[in-house]
Amino acid sequence: MTRKQKRLAIIGGGVTFIVAAVLLVMFAFSQAIAYFYVPGDLAKAHLAPGTRIRLGGLVENGSLKRGDGMTITFSVTDTLDRVPVTYTGILPDLFREGQGVVAEGSFKDGSPVFVADTVLAKHDETYMPKDVADRLKAQGVSLGGKENIQ
Repeated sequence: MTRKQKRLAIIGGGVTFIVAAVLLVMFAFSQAIAYFYVPGDLAKAHLAPGTRIRLGGLVENGSLKRGDGMTITFSVTDTLDRVPVTYTGILPDLFREGQGVVAEGSFKDGSPVFVADTVLAKHDETYMPKDVADRLKAQGVSLGGKENIQ
């Protein structure tokens, strides 16, 4: 093998390694993606049971119910539609009715109840997740003067 052939072999091996690494990273990211929906979008979306999504909106007033142990049920609404959610675990301290929330999980076996494994609530008086705020504004929901939405 000449020097030129050795150099080309090393460069070719390096490019092959980089391409393989990029493909592995892209595959890993595609497996971890959870698409974001508001309740109004779910009526149009055709999701297979078990598909992980993020459900965002407002916790519907009067819907919060504590069940057995650490099981909590509530509804997420965009003021047009609502989706019942069940969650087992400890809720964030700032979780309450009428506030912004993002729940991550899936629908099980064609059930209309969303089973969340993660619940995120706003962290101060002016914050609401940008995806939730944008979708709610697009549907004409007044956010009560919250101009500092991040």
